[in-house]
Amino acid sequence: MTETSAPPSPSDALRFAFGTLTVLPVHVTRWDRAAARGGMLCAPLAGLVVGLCAAAVGGALLLLGGSPLLAAVGTAAVPAVLTRGLHLDGLADTADGLGSGKPAEDALRIMKQSDIGPFGVLTLVFTLLAQVAALSGLYAGGWARGAAAAAVAAVTARTALTLASRAGVPAARPEGLGAAVAGTVPVRAALLCVALVAAGCAAAGAAFGPYGALRAALAALAGLGLGELVLRHCRRRFGGVTGDVFGALAESAGLTALLALALG
Repeated sequence: MTETSAPPSPSDALRFAFGTLTVLPVHVTRWDRAAARGGMLCAPLAGLVVGLCAAAVGGALLLLGGSPLLAAVGTAAVPAVLTRGLHLDGLADTADGLGSGKPAEDALRIMKQSDIGPFGVLTLVFTLLAQVAALSGLYAGGWARGAAAAAVAAVTARTALTLASRAGVPAARPEGLGAAVAGTVPVRAALLCVALVAAGCAAAGAAFGPYGALRAALAALAGLGLGELVLRHCRRRFGGVTGDVFGALAESAGLTALLALALG
């Protein structure tokens, strides 16, 4: 990926975000560091679209007479479909790399293999079970609660990617998505993005009263906090970020936000 001083247009940034983080038919017209910076700052918007699609499927299943459990399964399936399962695959690969206990070079090699090991399988199973259980409980309290939670979780998941792309976070490999976006986002811009996302989540939660606004904002911050812990651990183990680590961060942050809303 090349470096250029020319700022990307809003269209370039949005195309990069949706073209790399979703399967939506978007053509990425510019592939350089500046476009990556704009794209990762727009990552929460891609998350919002994914979350709204997930909420729509869950709501449709409830409207058709489905149970909260069925709605939860449908809602959890949408992000997986809209990302070709890449985030879940990254979570599994990262779990295998971390669980191997091997030096960084060997762990990265394990993560790059096409198969999934026992650590990855267990992590995937429990992650998906936790997602469905949390969403089912939220849908049991009404469609609006489940829909809002799906949106908050999806936005939080992609905001974790914005934070992981901030300056000072190196790439573990010289190629791949991790290398393409690592260190592209200024720290202040990343923190501003976090503040805007927390405010947006609070606005969504305000539909359920002042406590709902506070709970939604805290859920998003809890997800981003857990994502930061995972990021720091991966930096210590692998020396930086990879595309797989990005997937693990998204799934970890989104699940934490969901659990925070469900437990609240």
